[in-house]
Amino acid sequence: MNLTGAFYALIAFAVFASHDVVIKLLGASFSPFQMIFFSTLFSFPLITFMLMRDKTPGNLRPVHPWWTLIRTTCATINAMGAFYAFSTLPLAQVYAILFASPLIITVLSIPVLGERVGFHRWAAVVVGLIGVIIVLRPGTADLTLGHLAALSCAFFGAFASIIVRKVGREERTVVFMLYPMAANFVIMGTLMTFSYEPLPLKDLGGIATLSLFGFIGGLLLISAYKASEAAIVAPMQYSQIIWATLFGYVIFGETLDMPTIVGAGIIILSGLYIVFREASGGTSNNTPVLRTRSRASSAASFRISPFLRRSKTTQ
Repeated sequence: MNLTGAFYALIAFAVFASHDVVIKLLGASFSPFQMIFFSTLFSFPLITFMLMRDKTPGNLRPVHPWWTLIRTTCATINAMGAFYAFSTLPLAQVYAILFASPLIITVLSIPVLGERVGFHRWAAVVVGLIGVIIVLRPGTADLTLGHLAALSCAFFGAFASIIVRKVGREERTVVFMLYPMAANFVIMGTLMTFSYEPLPLKDLGGIATLSLFGFIGGLLLISAYKASEAAIVAPMQYSQIIWATLFGYVIFGETLDMPTIVGAGIIILSGLYIVFREASGGTSNNTPVLRTRSRASSAASFRISPFLRRSKTTQ
């Protein structure tokens, strides 16, 4: 068993957790719209250099315009949800909710991909959703816009991932990557005019750091999936809860309450069960969770699957 990929993945998700800390720090002073706009602006040159290596013939017209439109919409809402949730909620609580994405992907794969989900994975989905309810504890704690933002991030990020699984091989990488960036640039640029705050140089540097962390994290994930099987790499995403607990306590004075600990544990175990169930062979025709390799909850990160496919074809 090659554990090199797990090592790369652990570093990648530590970088992503640091990325989310920067969001929370900047979120105290700036709107999500402004942060997404400038992080997209700084990410564009980095991602463009990667896209320049795409020699696939074609143009920027999508093969599946409606799916591309839906995915672009989902990616835009996903970014807004992530930035707002990290700005307003404790880090560990946001991660606990975002970890429900594999459960949502499993459910959405039925109507979108025609996936057949058996009793075991359905049971994992139900148990995982119970974990989400425990984290949110409706009726005993106030549900805020931050919780709604985290839930929308998990749902729309899962939806965007399923669409990639459905038509990603037929669309050019440049289409799937540039359309959401263009949408973020235009939409967030418009919305931030209503709440714009001047950016001191240090805060502008912080937003540039967001783009850099998202880019570096993506490169590390590519290295992880090149080195090891997806079943080894995918579970490493849950290490973010450790970083969230540490960063939350040291930097923001946050502490974990028992419902978040219990609920997060249930969600993680359910997600792990689905990953290993798909990896066991014969239980999933599409392996939608295992093949969701990009980190979707950031406007600064990018899709890594096309670059993994390209590296395999050149080996």
